[in-house]
Amino acid sequence: MSRLRSAAEAALDRRSFLAATGAVGISAGIGLALRPEHAAQAAPPSAPPAAAAQAPAPSPARAPVAVPPWTATTLRTVATPRGSASGYRRLATGPGWQRVVRTQLTAARSGRAERRTALASFVQLTDLHLTDVQHPVRTEYLRAQAPGAWRPQEALTVHGAISLVERVNALRGGPVTGTDLGFVMTTGDNTDNNNKAELDWFLRTMSGGRITPNTGDPTRYEGVQDSGLPLYWHPDAVLRDADKKRGFPRLEGYLAAALRPVNSPGLRIPWYSTVGNHDDLPSGCFANAADGSGFLADFAVGGRKLMSLPVGDASALEAVLRKGNDPRGSYFTDLLRRETRRMRSITPDPARAPFTPREYVEAHLDPAYAGAGPAGHGYTRENADTGSLHYSFRISDDVLGISLDTTDRGGHFAGSIGKAQLDWLKRTLLAHRDDHVIVFSHHNSWTFDDGGGDKLIALLKQHRNVVAWINGHSHRNEILAHGTFWEISTASHVEFPQLARIIELTDNHDGTLSLFTTLIESAAPHSTDHTDLSQTGLAALYRELSLNAPGARQTLAGPADARNTELLLKKR
Repeated sequence: MSRLRSAAEAALDRRSFLAATGAVGISAGIGLALRPEHAAQAAPPSAPPAAAAQAPAPSPARAPVAVPPWTATTLRTVATPRGSASGYRRLATGPGWQRVVRTQLTAARSGRAERRTALASFVQLTDLHLTDVQHPVRTEYLRAQAPGAWRPQEALTVHGAISLVERVNALRGGPVTGTDLGFVMTTGDNTDNNNKAELDWFLRTMSGGRITPNTGDPTRYEGVQDSGLPLYWHPDAVLRDADKKRGFPRLEGYLAAALRPVNSPGLRIPWYSTVGNHDDLPSGCFANAADGSGFLADFAVGGRKLMSLPVGDASALEAVLRKGNDPRGSYFTDLLRRETRRMRSITPDPARAPFTPREYVEAHLDPAYAGAGPAGHGYTRENADTGSLHYSFRISDDVLGISLDTTDRGGHFAGSIGKAQLDWLKRTLLAHRDDHVIVFSHHNSWTFDDGGGDKLIALLKQHRNVVAWINGHSHRNEILAHGTFWEISTASHVEFPQLARIIELTDNHDGTLSLFTTLIESAAPHSTDHTDLSQTGLAALYRELSLNAPGARQTLAGPADARNTELLLKKR
């Protein structure tokens, strides 16, 4: 069986440990259910038996766990704003979020903590939005109409993502079961502008390597943050820009530091990839030519960048993009053509070229990005040849994973799923009726443009082997009960509070299953030192800037019952 031994084998002072952690259950595989002060004596977690074909290989044996697994999660601490809600705020370490038990799908039965065994344990990352901040197709100037249209922290997306990889690498098993984490799944919007440089940065972040988060001139920055336009935060300059008036600091040397090469250790466990609309489409909403050609493709690699628009023009463009009624980018293209005189000259760069779905898969198949595997990170040669970006993979002996492509390739930021993919999904669910199934996608049920969310819910409810649908896109934590399965949507890592999620599936041996969701932050310190422009210092600053971004939504952590949870459901 692909399980750890029962938690009934480990019962030392469980009650006091649970009271201290706020968790509902404790590890089945940590060896002993320890009080925190006894953690240093913990036995190493038991490794699960080898899984079926395509399953991630078990992690190698580790030294004894020095601290309980929950201590590296938001069960213990969370970055918390301090000071007045007005003005620029700093972060400090605050109390964690307790686990909430949700019983909409079935009742919670007593004694399950002693009976449960682990079926799966993994990490979800979503909406990393690794961003080439100098890319010509970006629309930062929409900030003139909507403050949230540009994020001051975007030059540090690579630093933040590497710090998140470091956090995952430091985790010592699932916080509830103690089992080794089997894999990481990214649920889309891994890149921001659908360009080859960002795709390289994403793959190197995940698989390990040296990254230079810069395009164009290798010796200097050529984006909006040294444009002299007070619309944007100019960290290096004395300019009294709009953000400095809000309290943003002057950080001399910031832009040079943000473009310096950085190193990612790469994930130490296997990882899989799901595609999002920002990966598939220029600006996340315009149709991508089959061969990557056309005006926007040429403009992306060229030497002109628009950095400002009159408020009226920005408002008109923002309305078009918000409504999603310019799928081919005709309105946008016409605007760029007539605004040539307002553009700034920048250094052309072929690395900014858009990539097609086939090229997205080919890059994942490249051995240079293999990292901890598996080869292709879920994608196969067949995906590259057909251009279909959905697949299934073996999570464990009893659990199957399914990754969907919900991008509307006709051009729209909302989700879409066609009949061919729905038919494939139905066949796959029928073929694996004896497995528990976890479905992954970028879009969630409420962000489809063609009724696809309702169609997916209806199909998944027909198959009782589906236990969860895991997604992102909305940048907000949300968990919905759908009668027979749970939908788990996780906040992004580009906007505060910058989270990812551990998910553990257990059999409670009482006719029920539990899905445990536990949020994690990056490894960067909560507090920042504005004189520290090292890789780690910039990762911490990334979080602080995201908190203070004008127009940023303050509700993305979601309600308490969408953060750290135990989600009960009936075992089919």
